[in-house]
Amino acid sequence: MAKLGWWGTFWLNRFSQPAGDRSIYRQVQATIPRRVLEIGLGTLQRTERLLSLLQTIAPEEGVQYVGLDRFEGRLPGDPPGVTLKQAHQRLRPLARVQLWPGSADTSLSRLCNHLGLFDLVLVSADNEPQHLERSWFFIQRVVNAQTTILVETAAKTRGGATLWQVLEKSQLDSLAARTLKRRAA
Repeated sequence: MAKLGWWGTFWLNRFSQPAGDRSIYRQVQATIPRRVLEIGLGTLQRTERLLSLLQTIAPEEGVQYVGLDRFEGRLPGDPPGVTLKQAHQRLRPLARVQLWPGSADTSLSRLCNHLGLFDLVLVSADNEPQHLERSWFFIQRVVNAQTTILVETAAKTRGGATLWQVLEKSQLDSLAARTLKRRAA
């Protein structure tokens, strides 16, 4: 996917499907993040569009993208996705890409001290709830007060699209504290 141009950017924000992802593209246009962490990549459609949008609105600045996904470790009941090799091939032309296989909690526990801070964190609903619950503590370590955290909800709109909600830093701190309390118990 190449740069989008004016019409492509307009289409992405107003008519792209799934409609729930439009809020991500609007947020990207408003904040222009340079470092993006995505937990749960799925089929890469959203990721390719997001990185193409960033190339279009800020071509002179490089984007660093880190993606965590199960890739080949997907179970038969999991949502569809791509292999690690396919993800590298499709995303490498769009940004500086680091992809890490594994569940969200195990990948983040190994990497969070080495990743640095992100401007945008996307947490897909495709992640297993128990892995995601254990991840909040580690996500807390790669964000600051200026980071935008968008979490996809499992609830669907009338049109069938999932919704992306902003997770405030205080909410993240609360989720991380709950995780620590459960570990201590």
